[in-house]
Amino acid sequence: MTKVILTVDDSRTMRDMLRLTLREAGFAVAQAEDGAQGLDALAEVDPDVIITDINMPRLDGFGFIRGVRADKRWRAVPILVLTTEADAQKKERARQAGATGWIVKPFDPVRLVAAVRRVAG
Repeated sequence: MTKVILTVDDSRTMRDMLRLTLREAGFAVAQAEDGAQGLDALAEVDPDVIITDINMPRLDGFGFIRGVRADKRWRAVPILVLTTEADAQKKERARQAGATGWIVKPFDPVRLVAAVRRVAG
């Protein structure tokens, strides 16, 4: 069965790059433009993995992660943070919110796919 990845990023270019990379690796991809839209997408998508940015309008990645983890249906879904941020404090804040892993942009497609496969189980 095809694994579904939900990507949440306000950059159209980044969403396009993620979609292309993940589809080429055999994943189905659902996308959202920010954390608020990402939470709304969970009503229609049952993701195996979520990839989110941190810096987004309306609802940032920290709020999105907390929102996902607040719903028992999504507590076990791995969440990878994909961001330009490399600050240790922000990494810890994301981990405390419920993030599974952290990848710094720009991403290496091979390493991103390997990380998704590793957490998807």
